[in-house]
Amino acid sequence: MAAISGPAMSITREKCMGHGRCYSVAPDLLSDDEEGFVAQAGDEFSVPEELAGQAEASVDACPEHAITFTR
Repeated sequence: MAAISGPAMSITREKCMGHGRCYSVAPDLLSDDEEGFVAQAGDEFSVPEELAGQAEASVDACPEHAITFTR
């Protein structure tokens, strides 16, 4: 797997408790699954620079600290 250059997110599914705060503040990056948990999880994925604000907001909104974002 090639390293991602630029902004990236990662989500630890095991920490997600389904509060929904992350996808409510980052609707262009995250969504919920059929059980109400964040649908994107696991491996790091790229974040377009124009959506970096949503990524940062989702990190701040997660009470379980399940989301990481790096520039």
